[in-house]
Order: sequence, then structure tokens, then C-alpha cells
Amino acid sequence: MTKTIIGIMGPGEKATQQDLDIAYEIGKCAAEAGYTVMTGARPAGVMEAGLRGAKSAGGQTLGIIPSKNKAEASPYADIVVVTGLNSARNYINILTSDAIVACGAEAGTLSEIALAIKEKKHVVLVTQNKKAIDFLKELAPDFVHNVKNAAEAMQAVMKLLQTD
Repeated sequence: MTKTIIGIMGPGEKATQQDLDIAYEIGKCAAEAGYTVMTGARPAGVMEAGLRGAKSAGGQTLGIIPSKNKAEASPYADIVVVTGLNSARNYINILTSDAIVACGAEAGTLSEIALAIKEKKHVVLVTQNKKAIDFLKELAPDFVHNVKNAAEAMQAVMKLLQTD
């Protein structure tokens, strides 16, 4: 039986401390629930925070790195998939994830959310960016679920996994 993969998406260097704290907590909670945590693998921002949170709980992690160099991945990624695809690897991130949580709303994250919507995958959005929330909810009201914190994000993920 394959393990359920929770994809945590979000900004790298532009992540806020709130984005980092939420990603860490989601990674930790997902690992405690027995899920594999997947991010874009870079040693920065939400990607590293989510992986670090999962590792703090003894969880398994997967990183899908945009470069051709495995050494550029976060040390918290147990398994690293090297793509050499740069931002095009965002599509792999979305297709690999059974559930998607987006912490923050920078350009790369928005591209992942857009790809998820196109693939009719649900996205749990944790951001305070009102413009992003309004735009994404208008674009795909049935697939974008806005929550306020990590606990609500995990509740939403678990509910969505039961219905999918």
C-alpha cells in the first residue's frame, strides 16, 4: 500500500515567520498522522520548514528539487527527486501530492495552486493575503479552502482525504 503524501507549498526566501511556523507545524502534524511530507526540497522557507517539522516527529520526507544537483536539497529531505526542471517541477509537486497545503502566497506558490486547480485537486490555503484569498476563491470556490492556522489546515486535509 502506498503512503499518503501531503504536499506543503509556499515561498522560499520570501516566507514570513508566520508561513514558516505554520509549515513546520503542518509537517509535524502530518508526520504524526503517518503521512509522508513532500515539498519543493530547497533548503529555504516553507519547503525546509515543512520537512523539518516532519523530521521532528520522526516522519518520512520527500523533496522534489528544481535543479540537477541533489546536493542542493534540504538536509531534511529523506528522498530527493532531481528534476532539472526549475519551476516546471511545480507540476510534479502537484501531481505527487494527495493533499496540498499552501502556506503563503508568492508567485511560485500561486503557480502551484493554479496547477492544482487545473488538475481539480483541493488546496488548503493558509495565508493572510486577502487579495490572494479572494482571487483564488473566486477562481475555484470548490477547490480552494482557506483556513487560519495549522490545526485548521490539518483538519481540512483529513476531511478532504476522506472524501476523495
